[in-house]
Amino acid sequence: MKNSSHVLARKYRPQVFDDLVGQEALVQTFKNAIEHNRLAHAYMLTGIRGVGKTSSARIIAKGLNCIGEDGNGNMTANPCGKCKHCLEIASDSHIDVIEIDAASNTGVDNIREIIESAKYNPVSARFKIYIIDEVHMLSKAAFNALLKTLEEPPARIKFILATTEIRKVPITILSRCQRFDLKRLDENLLTQHLQKIAQNENIEAEEEALRLIARAGDGSCRDSLSLLDQAMTQFNYHLEAKDIRQMLGVTDRTHLFDLYQAIMKGDVKSALSYLEIQHASGSDPLMTAQDLLSLTHWLTRVKIVPELIEDKTVPEAERSRGKELANTLSMVSLTSAWQILLKGLTEIKMADNPVMALEMILIRLAFLSEIPSLNNLITDIKKNTLTVDQAPNFSQKKQETTPAPTVQNTNPLPTVSAQEQPTQSSVTINTLTDISNLAKHHKERLLAFNIESYIRPISIEPGKLVCAFTNDSPRGFSAELAKFLTAKTGIQWEITIKQDSSSQTLKENKAEKAGLVLDELKKSEPLKSVLTVFPKAIVGRVKEPLEAEQSESDLEEPL
Repeated sequence: MKNSSHVLARKYRPQVFDDLVGQEALVQTFKNAIEHNRLAHAYMLTGIRGVGKTSSARIIAKGLNCIGEDGNGNMTANPCGKCKHCLEIASDSHIDVIEIDAASNTGVDNIREIIESAKYNPVSARFKIYIIDEVHMLSKAAFNALLKTLEEPPARIKFILATTEIRKVPITILSRCQRFDLKRLDENLLTQHLQKIAQNENIEAEEEALRLIARAGDGSCRDSLSLLDQAMTQFNYHLEAKDIRQMLGVTDRTHLFDLYQAIMKGDVKSALSYLEIQHASGSDPLMTAQDLLSLTHWLTRVKIVPELIEDKTVPEAERSRGKELANTLSMVSLTSAWQILLKGLTEIKMADNPVMALEMILIRLAFLSEIPSLNNLITDIKKNTLTVDQAPNFSQKKQETTPAPTVQNTNPLPTVSAQEQPTQSSVTINTLTDISNLAKHHKERLLAFNIESYIRPISIEPGKLVCAFTNDSPRGFSAELAKFLTAKTGIQWEITIKQDSSSQTLKENKAEKAGLVLDELKKSEPLKSVLTVFPKAIVGRVKEPLEAEQSESDLEEPL
């Protein structure tokens, strides 16, 4: 037999702290405050809608006023729920627990009434408690009137303020309250909570159906329960993922991947066909765009942190498709797709026909794949014109006056400890570039950046580097470099610093060469053709083909 009662959001409203989902910090803090008798006179509860702010306020009120079933109990973090105070607070009829909706009582006169009544002791309870919901809606004058009472309330008065817009609450109010930020509930936690309720209500529900509801709830327990209530009524206590997708107007994830793949391949015909199928099945254009935006964000994170693809909370089919897409798409394509989709959300909201707006956005995205990237254009141009290595080196005269001799290290390197054993079988250091590459090989990005930016080489031989440092080189850099070289080459290194500014750092040398190449490229016909197509484009930098494949150059500021 099906259970019948209030709507689920009211029926399963938390009555004690153990019923609260995902708010462990609040629960533990209040329990400790009760145990050590360290109660604040005012609490501020903040968080998105439906995470338990008002419910928490009522539970705190119960805990402060509970007298136990026998009528002789003290304050407790686990209110009995059966004494007269607990029952009256639960039914919103307690004379000493006053709930005020600040959205409809915004004026200073409303607050003055609270201030006047706060002068009197509670009638029957241990504490008189004022719960002010959506406190950010109070006027400036009302906040000012409340300040003094909040700072020094009578001994048996407590204030519990709740808001979804903490930034709108004056700092003078916040400083007088003990603040709790109630967390947005994650999808997995909400899904588990919905599964328990579905079991209690004898609802037959697929896990994917409940996960879709939790995702649509967007971290709000109340919103998720309201959607579950709607679904169980609409589908007669039998919830399947396909029905929930239709109810919510969301796209099937498999079809979403098909649509995304077609878009990013530039297959406009297939993309529009997939969109038409999804629209016919009830998908909302705005929700589809948001799903595509969310997928772009996830693929970008997977590309940066590949381990995320192993997240077991993501279905196997999605992980497989996601891995394939992340490996195929470039970071430039993903970031461009993000920008177009993000701007497209506004266009869909403003459009008279949202489906048409979404179609135009997808067409824009698909044709984006046909536009060659600037890196590829420059690479193609360089094949037919001038390369960095062919560029004249105007610093040659400087280098002739102070040559930087190199010494081939032909002697076998002594062995080093297992912890410091280099990954190569031998390490040869002939130039400053070799030292920089050694640092990059061991993923010492900051050290490689410093080597290329601050060292002016004079001479290098096994175990000895003679150089000058730029004026802005980091303190202790020479000692750090010597220690690194000793550990990674197996021989003791000595760094001698001289005052000589005639040679260039690697970064300066590369910038000079790139500048020469850029000057030549700007005169080339292929680049002129590109700039005709993109008249506002600015070519500000030249990369080598291998470097152009990287998301960040090693010569950029390290993170």
